Amino acid sequence: MSSVYEAAGGAEGLLHLAGAWHRRVMDDEVVGHAFSHGFHPRHTERLAAYWGEALGGPATYSERYGDETSVVRMHSGNGAHEEMDRRAIACFDQALADAGLSAEPLRGVLHDYFAWATTTTMARYPESADDVPAGLSIPRWNWDGPQA
Repeated sequence: MSSVYEAAGGAEGLLHLAGAWHRRVMDDEVVGHAFSHGFHPRHTERLAAYWGEALGGPATYSERYGDETSVVRMHSGNGAHEEMDRRAIACFDQALADAGLSAEPLRGVLHDYFAWATTTTMARYPESADDVPAGLSIPRWNWDGPQA
């Protein structure tokens, strides 16, 4: 069986999904606020590389951009934000359709991954980015969920 990464179209498919998600969140009045202070000019490319690595693809994110600690720190210290998380997940679900990734079981696996990452790893340190431990590795996800 192919990896989730391969089933999603590899690097190109995930770049298309990341672009669709980014467009959706920028149009969302709540989620778009997270980007109101700016974002990396290659955000979409970096996001696609991160998702790719998490979903069974090459370690492009870790080799070029950083580790899980750096990603989690970017998402930490902003307090609890359940509404924003729900809306980000809804934008992701819409982006799946935009990117042509709506066939099951792939759609469900990608949804579950994004919802899990959004509400667990990215939300684990609401008080301060300084609470995030050093040396975290990008969590891996396959057809059955998070890998041990």
